[in-house]
Amino acid sequence: MSRATIFSVLKWLLVLAALAFAVWLGRAVFDVSIDDLRIWIESYGIWAPVIYIIFYTVRPLIFFPASLLSLAGGLVFGVWLGTFYTIIGAVSGAMLSYAVARGLGKKIFKKDWDGNAAKIQQQMEQNGFLYILIFRLIPVINFDLISYLAAFAKVRFGSFTSATLIGIIPGTFAYNFLGSSAASGNPKMILLASSVFILLTILPVYFRKRWINKQKKDLE
Repeated sequence: MSRATIFSVLKWLLVLAALAFAVWLGRAVFDVSIDDLRIWIESYGIWAPVIYIIFYTVRPLIFFPASLLSLAGGLVFGVWLGTFYTIIGAVSGAMLSYAVARGLGKKIFKKDWDGNAAKIQQQMEQNGFLYILIFRLIPVINFDLISYLAAFAKVRFGSFTSATLIGIIPGTFAYNFLGSSAASGNPKMILLASSVFILLTILPVYFRKRWINKQKKDLE
């Protein structure tokens, strides 16, 4: 392995470590309950949907937990409106994250990638839609890390945005359904929502594993 490749890998590890620390710090700082969020959102009355979407849009910049906000959206707006508002806010937030990370990426990665890193970057650039779609379909994978890494890997903006829009629909529905069922207090509804959430989490993980194994064979 060449010195340039080692340096590139170390730089990537530092970026990942910084992002992971920022995510952890965001979770530690914003120690709020779902009920607190519900009360805060509802306090805006008819403007609640607008405030919710705006907050969801800027949320990635302060690393506020997306899952917590999505559950609160289901509690306040119900499953269908909650899903609709969350998708608008999540896609807008992802686009903002991508733009910020792309600007930072130009400063961090000034030289072309080489070695295995170059192969991965090329795969991400050429098949960015599929990569992002697969990762977005898994609701437990950190939403913001995917956005930042996509920008660093130079995934095309159009591919990133469209894959994000399509990929977050199942997970967004699952989170809002879970929040809405909790608000209803109906045990059967809660059980159904929990089952849907688990199903929409397990299936993408299975298909993602098979797809990644195929991609590894293609790179060899």
